[in-house]
Amino acid sequence: MAKRGPYGKGIERREQILDAALRTIAERGFLATSVAELAEAVGLSQGGLLHYFGSKEELFVAVLRKRDESDLATMRGPVPAAFLAVVRRNATVPGLIELFTHMQAAAADPRHPAHDYMLERYRLGTATFAHALRGMQQAGTLSGRVDADAAATMFFALADGLQARWLIDPTIDMVAQLEHAWQRYTAG
Repeated sequence: MAKRGPYGKGIERREQILDAALRTIAERGFLATSVAELAEAVGLSQGGLLHYFGSKEELFVAVLRKRDESDLATMRGPVPAAFLAVVRRNATVPGLIELFTHMQAAAADPRHPAHDYMLERYRLGTATFAHALRGMQQAGTLSGRVDADAAATMFFALADGLQARWLIDPTIDMVAQLEHAWQRYTAG
């Protein structure tokens, strides 16, 4: 049931903004999308839109968090198939990859609003991936010699690096590259 009152309306409005931002950035690209256009798409002024987020950077972090929620819903099934499904789906929304790559670079500055988001994302993502790998080891479908934590860190870094490279050269098949790395890493 939807919340009533100003607080519920604020949450609903924020979700509308995030949905519109996800669609617009996915379709047009991060660099080709202005805050003014996002505000116009939801019938607000720039100031009105930023009221819900505090700053342009915090808006973009919220867009990435929303995208992560969607990715988590996609990640069903065994490793690495679930991970590859997310990469395959992300390849259909280059604008969001562009946003992620820009925010990831900016997050190197601990003062940037994306810094804590990226730290949290990598900690949670690699811990979840490593947990799945340990489950595979317990089931006997992955060698016990594989360091689950190192493999999870490596595959997240490889996927992010491939995304950045794919923005420059879209002929790269990110999924094929990750599948190849997985086969090589888990062989023997």
